[in-house]
Amino acid sequence: MAETRSLGLDIGDRWIGVAMSDPQGILASPLTIIRRTDEPSDVNAILAIIDQNQVGMVVAGLPLSMKGSIGSQAEKVQGFVQELSAHTKIPIEYRDESLTTVEAQRLMKMTRKGRKDRDDAVAAALILQGYLEERIT
Repeated sequence: MAETRSLGLDIGDRWIGVAMSDPQGILASPLTIIRRTDEPSDVNAILAIIDQNQVGMVVAGLPLSMKGSIGSQAEKVQGFVQELSAHTKIPIEYRDESLTTVEAQRLMKMTRKGRKDRDDAVAAALILQGYLEERIT
């Protein structure tokens, strides 16, 4: 059986950060950033990445409040994921993304290579890495 990769998404209003796991599902790395245009185009961009990379699982960050509740931004993410799932049979799971953007910005400052537009892809990698680590333990 061929190994498949997992895709991590950090879905925002202006950008979608995308990360990819290695084929063994151990390490997540930033892949790209999709500039949001319209929902059909954004969904098609993700579907193309899925098709080109033998993706078997998608993990979408869900921006829960500090109390764990679903606010307006989380509802937007759920709506986008619902549209994405209508176009693929790949399973999509949510993972709480609280503070991943803050952590991504901190990591990017530490490397001094950080540019604002890379934060989203790093945040997607943190979301996906957390998911991968939970599966191992």
